Amino acid sequence: MKRFISILFFMGLVLCFISLMAAPVQAKTEYISIGTGGTGGVYYPYGGGLAEIWTKYVKGVKAVAEVTGASVENVKYADRGETVIGEAMNDVVFQAYNGMGKFKKKKKIYTMFCMYPNLFHVVALKKLGLKSIYDVKGKRVSIGSPGSGTAYMSNLVLGALGIPTGSFKVYRLSFNENANALKDGTIDIGIWCVAAPTSSVMDLATTHPIDILNWSKEDMAKVQKKYPFYRPYVIPKGTYKSVDYDVHTLSVWNSVVCWQKLPEDLVYRLVKAVYEHRDYLKKIHPFARFTTPENTLTQAVAPLHPGTVKYFKELGLKIPDRLLPKK
Repeated sequence: MKRFISILFFMGLVLCFISLMAAPVQAKTEYISIGTGGTGGVYYPYGGGLAEIWTKYVKGVKAVAEVTGASVENVKYADRGETVIGEAMNDVVFQAYNGMGKFKKKKKIYTMFCMYPNLFHVVALKKLGLKSIYDVKGKRVSIGSPGSGTAYMSNLVLGALGIPTGSFKVYRLSFNENANALKDGTIDIGIWCVAAPTSSVMDLATTHPIDILNWSKEDMAKVQKKYPFYRPYVIPKGTYKSVDYDVHTLSVWNSVVCWQKLPEDLVYRLVKAVYEHRDYLKKIHPFARFTTPENTLTQAVAPLHPGTVKYFKELGLKIPDRLLPKK
């Protein structure tokens, strides 16, 4: 009897094992966090678009856009593998990858793709009558929130012009806070480095006439000589209400960067999905028209992730040696 029970028990174990082997294996879900910026800029909605594309079109992926302090914070998170993917301005990406400026050590990041150019907006209420970038001296100026690319660029470009932060009263506000502080007179000038148009400046301009300060060619050349990743750009008149003139300013491209150890196949599928569904991003913001493989090859300042390289080679694109990942 005991022998019979033992045989039945053994057969039961065998049947359980067979049923487990026959059961479909559940695919692992890859959870991806995208470091963006504040809600008053373009990073957050653009990142939200990426999250929707990846969750819908990349099998086994669930992505979410996170509000962060933006560029500087994002590359630090990506370097540690915390926020796996981050949006960042190329001045920050360049110095982070090379261990320059505020980055004492080289960050372990690669470029997935380039997004679009950010434009340096130096905004004041029209009633103040400010016109030149040098008018920031002696004023109350928000240079951007701590850890943001705006704050990073503000320090670099103003410093290159001989306008140290000690020459004006510094505020460190987010884009939405900039707009509110200009409305209530807490600050005289707010700085944005964003795609144009951006919602927080548009909202401000609907109720308060504004000026965006112009740069001279000489001043732009002075900054470019020291920081060649900044380029001249013109914000067309009428982009914002009450700004009835072309604004000559500086621009810097943005990149989506990731941890170097992110699997090649995953990055390949993510990048492929972005380019195949770029029209969805263009509905979020018109500057997504700049999100192309060709612009990535000309504007990237850190090497491409192997997954991006694989996809670009499939497209038949020639990749410059400077953008090949280091082995």
